[in-house]
Amino acid sequence: MLQTSFNELLDAGAHFGHLTRKWDPNFAPYIFMERNGIHIIDLHKTVVKLDEAAAAMKQIAKSGRKILFIATKKQAKDIVAERIKAINMPYVTERWSGGMLTNFPTIRKAVKKMSSIDKMATDGTFAHLSKREKLQIQRQRAKLEKNLGSIADLTRLPAALFVVDIQKEKIAVHEAKKLNIPVFAIVDTNSNPNLVDFAIPANDDAAKSIDLIIGVLADALKEGVSERKAEKEKDAAAKEKKSEKRPAQTEAKKSSARKPASKPNKEAVSEKKEEPKEEKKPAEKAE
Repeated sequence: MLQTSFNELLDAGAHFGHLTRKWDPNFAPYIFMERNGIHIIDLHKTVVKLDEAAAAMKQIAKSGRKILFIATKKQAKDIVAERIKAINMPYVTERWSGGMLTNFPTIRKAVKKMSSIDKMATDGTFAHLSKREKLQIQRQRAKLEKNLGSIADLTRLPAALFVVDIQKEKIAVHEAKKLNIPVFAIVDTNSNPNLVDFAIPANDDAAKSIDLIIGVLADALKEGVSERKAEKEKDAAAKEKKSEKRPAQTEAKKSSARKPASKPNKEAVSEKKEEPKEEKKPAEKAE
């Protein structure tokens, strides 16, 4: 897995924090210095934390589970949608619906409603509806697609969450903590990094910084998925070899069972029968 370089983060502006008066004291271990009233983030620590997060995400992807990406802020929307859609992971970029995790069965019902509307369009049910009813259903479908379209393939709770700006997505972070779902997040100087399991200290407002971090994590996920696929193919090949060996072994056993047992020689048997048994003579008494 490729490690992130210090210079890449520096060029992306990942070191710029918020104004010093807006800082969170819990972020102090990740602050390098203060310049012109702005906190500067220690990028050496960012590199370490980013590599840790990428390694953990890779293992989750390798196990075949999903990670839900949440980025509803303007700078991150398009980046997350473009990068994460390419690796087939669920994401939310419009609005976090309260209870999307804690009330997951209801969300699944809404997703099923969307698929049932699609079915109505294909099986000819729309032909029997009035123009007004069609418009209402189409508007409902568009609304569901906007809010839940990107999580339509999420059939169960995600294995982890990735959040851009934990201040903005605090409801999602709270729901994840309630369900013991690990949270990965880009954390800026105005946020508490202790609220998440894998905090990546960096600028969460610059598009370049977000793009670089999301790109590194997306590559790690892609690597994990490809490794899982390779392992599956390897296991399938091993099973095929075993199944080929088994019929050969069973045929060998059957052929050995069919062979008649070697009969004893008749002459040898008759000789044994004819041999008289030696009679034991009583010992003569000494005169």
